Amino acid sequence: MSSFHYKHEDLYAEDVPLSEIAYEYGTPTYVYSRNDIERAYRDFDHAFTDYPHSVCYSVKANSNIAVLNILANLGSGFDIVSGGELQRVLKAGGAPSKVVFSGVGKTKEELMFALKAGIGCFNVESPAELDLLECVGQEAGLIAPASVRVNPDVDAGTHPYIATGLKENKFGVSRPTAVSMYIKSRQMKYVNMIGIDCHIGSQITEIEPIIEAITEIKKIIDELASHGITLEHVDLGGGVGIRYRDEKPIPLPTYAEAIINAMGDHQHRLLFEPGRHIVANAGILLTKVQLLKKNHESSFAIVDAAMNDLIRPALYGSWQNVIEVKRRQKKQTLSIVGPICETADFFAHKRELAVEPGDLVAIEASGAYGFVMSSNYNSRNRAAEVIVSGSKHYCVRTRETIEHQLLLERTLPP
Repeated sequence: MSSFHYKHEDLYAEDVPLSEIAYEYGTPTYVYSRNDIERAYRDFDHAFTDYPHSVCYSVKANSNIAVLNILANLGSGFDIVSGGELQRVLKAGGAPSKVVFSGVGKTKEELMFALKAGIGCFNVESPAELDLLECVGQEAGLIAPASVRVNPDVDAGTHPYIATGLKENKFGVSRPTAVSMYIKSRQMKYVNMIGIDCHIGSQITEIEPIIEAITEIKKIIDELASHGITLEHVDLGGGVGIRYRDEKPIPLPTYAEAIINAMGDHQHRLLFEPGRHIVANAGILLTKVQLLKKNHESSFAIVDAAMNDLIRPALYGSWQNVIEVKRRQKKQTLSIVGPICETADFFAHKRELAVEPGDLVAIEASGAYGFVMSSNYNSRNRAAEVIVSGSKHYCVRTRETIEHQLLLERTLPP
């Protein structure tokens, strides 16, 4: 159950009316529910209570340090894809030993920083990266815990841009390459292979592709065992989907039971990297209607948020629900668009809404891949971020100003 709800005719986040948030911090503003974040994490963790596991929240979904701090306080681990994300985790109080480092293009500097910080595991994505990690370990005089990310060539049945487990994708390596990397690592002094990693994509709503990937992983584990190589953990990545419109997400008990059954007698510790599932429905983008416009047969509500604030509809053609912050009776068919000079600057097409200029609307399920993908396109300032906790609210990222944008720029000398 979401903490975003109507009380009489007004939309609330937990015990705070969103109109109060807009008055205090302006718009556009991202608003997150602490209660929803905590509940989503606990539900995921609880689904695997009887099986050895770790939940490593995927930082790329929402990297605000207050969000990371909430999860760190719950005992969460973290999945990162850059040195910058690791610095955020550390600043938020996350334990480096609970961090896994994924990504196809880790730099030598990032590997060195993470190794010295004491992270739990590097998910190695190529033979070249394995060689680089050995060199970094030797230079640091430290042994790097690692796993190989396998690309099982499994179709996750999701949008092509967020599918990561097909052979044409850039992520991971094939089964033969993975086996050769594990064998090669036995000759290395500064890499210790402790696990195997697999992530086939995001927003997955069917269990079958996940089970298919596990089957492939088990075959590799068995082949490695024939070479005398044993592993401590299996990292199954994240990707379990949520409901944006009419999707039917996999119930967590079903998800957990299917995975545990699929693992069979392969009693490895399981690592999971959920991101969207933890934070997406815990956040909304709050924006104000600037004006209404009719153009030929189309009617528009032009709001003060734009594609630079929330790019998912423009990038993926994604559907997100848009609701009034104050309910009114007279609805009309409107497309919700922003002020940026791009036709792709839209949030929704032809929705039934009752709004007038000055009214607030909320774009739901914006807690994941919202602010983190925002930009300064058209020299627009990035939005504020606010966390609601019960009857209190906290600004956890101040709205940018044009002075912030210009701070790093210089003119040429005369």
